[in-house]
Amino acid sequence: MSWQRKRARKGKNRFYSLAKKLRRDNKTTEEFEVMFNRLSMEEVIGLKLELASRAIGGKLFGFPIWKSMPSVTRDATLKYAMSASRTKGEAASFLGMSISDLNKLLKKFKITSYFEDDTEDFGGELASTR
Repeated sequence: MSWQRKRARKGKNRFYSLAKKLRRDNKTTEEFEVMFNRLSMEEVIGLKLELASRAIGGKLFGFPIWKSMPSVTRDATLKYAMSASRTKGEAASFLGMSISDLNKLLKKFKITSYFEDDTEDFGGELASTR
C-alpha cells in the first residue's frame, strides 16, 4: 500500500551514496546540487574540462582527453550503479554484466575503496567495519 513505509534497503551498497560522500568531503552542497541538476551531461563534462583547462593556464596539451573519456565515463557509471543499488548483484544486473565482471571492474577502478575510505558514521555502522 502506498501509505506504508518502504522496506529498508538491504545489502552492503545501501550505505553508498555519491552525493552524501561529496557533501561529507565538502565538495558539494545541496544548493550546488540543485543548480547542477539543471545542466545536461554534455554541459557538465564541457564545463569541467573548461574549468580544469582554466586552472592550468588554458591548455590541456599532453592529456589524452579523447582516449580517456571511455575510462572516465565507466568510472562514473560504476560509482552511480553502486550507489543506486542495494547489492553487487543488483548493480551487475543494472549494468548488464555478470557479478564476476562487475567485481573485476570494481577492483580495477577502486570503486569500493572510494566509498569505504571514510570512517564516518553511515546510519549506525562505521564504513571501516563493513
